[in-house]
Amino acid sequence: MKGRVLICAGSDSGGGAGIQADIKAITALDGFAMTAITALTAQNTLGVQGVLGIEPGFIRAQIASVLDDLGADAVKTGMLHDSPTIEAVCDEVAARAPGVPLVADPVMVAKGGHRLLAAEAVETLKRRLLPLATLITPNIPEAEVLSGREIRDEKGMRETAEAMLTLGVPAVLLKGGHMEGDRLVDILATPEGVTRFEDARIDTRHTHGTGCTLASAIAAGLAQGLDLVEAVARGRRYVRAAIEAAPGYGAGHGPLNHAVRVT
Repeated sequence: MKGRVLICAGSDSGGGAGIQADIKAITALDGFAMTAITALTAQNTLGVQGVLGIEPGFIRAQIASVLDDLGADAVKTGMLHDSPTIEAVCDEVAARAPGVPLVADPVMVAKGGHRLLAAEAVETLKRRLLPLATLITPNIPEAEVLSGREIRDEKGMRETAEAMLTLGVPAVLLKGGHMEGDRLVDILATPEGVTRFEDARIDTRHTHGTGCTLASAIAAGLAQGLDLVEAVARGRRYVRAAIEAAPGYGAGHGPLNHAVRVT
């Protein structure tokens, strides 16, 4: 086991996304997962039925408890549902884990359409979280909100990813899952240039938690000493294998098989 990853995110009672997916993904990649839970959800493959936020002071206490004893080689953030939550996480991580790689998945809307980030918190996320992050992993709708740009094609993805570097984050992985077509393209933009990843699209409804899973897999790679491109490439292989091996549970967007192994 190598690589300690602190996950600051919400819980998914259905087990397919959120903290549950994060722990499974990091464990499958031979990392050690620790958590600071930011919210509880009543959730399944059909959608989110309810959200209960954790008091910011207790979020701070969880982060302090973990970092002061166990430490971390990487941090991953997921659902940070409002401004006080974002401020609490950023304050504690900046103070207790300076220089530790942080992968930020800017969770805004669940697959079923339930909003998971308050509208007023978008500016706080841009102001506080993005400059603290090593990598941000938005999907196309999230990138459109954060950048204020409309994305219609791959050219727009590339231009938006590059434009988002001006928000203070040193790397952007813009995921193309929402784009139409038989091929799926993700764009990794850094000040050094753009890396393009492409695969055949898998025709399946079992994609619940793909964003959480990918961000955590990348964080595990960074915690284990992989460089950014290697961590993204391995994370994508893992997610693809987990989709292909999905168990078929639930009547909606089903979970992945997080128990798969990749090299």
